[in-house]
Amino acid sequence: MAYDTSNRIEEPFEFGGSSPITAFWIAFLRIAVGWWFLHAGVTKLVESGLSYAYGPTYLTEMGGTVLGPVAVTMGTSIPWFVAAIVPVAETLIGLALMAGVAVRLASIGGAVFMSFFWVGNAEFGHGVVNGDLLGLLLFVTLIVLAAGRYYGLDAMIERTELVQRYPRLRYLLG
Repeated sequence: MAYDTSNRIEEPFEFGGSSPITAFWIAFLRIAVGWWFLHAGVTKLVESGLSYAYGPTYLTEMGGTVLGPVAVTMGTSIPWFVAAIVPVAETLIGLALMAGVAVRLASIGGAVFMSFFWVGNAEFGHGVVNGDLLGLLLFVTLIVLAAGRYYGLDAMIERTELVQRYPRLRYLLG
């Protein structure tokens, strides 16, 4: 036949290295990235509470970038939401990554943040490769490797009856 009928959800992607060192490294990477975002979010919450004023300002200053129309609209139309969601989202992303819960979903959120940071800080004094791009690549790596399955709670959550009944939920876990 001309098409593949296999269920890719039921056939889990296996990372080539099955050694314990590889699993420990992936878990360490997930926890380190989680700590990075948890620290950023908690710091903002402690210093500004739910009114992180620089969030909307940062977005409105992105006018000349590729994401400018979206960012400026968010920064001017819903500044109260942006001011509250930045520290809360960073904190929740960090907690989820450190615990290994819904790692792919949290990493998608982190990748969105890092995309805004990378484009918003588009001075590119060292070319397009800077710390923000590397952060984005870390989040994409966590998504691709399903890092929550390595010493994270996602490994246990995926064995629950709910996930067995609705296997597409595994796309958010891992």
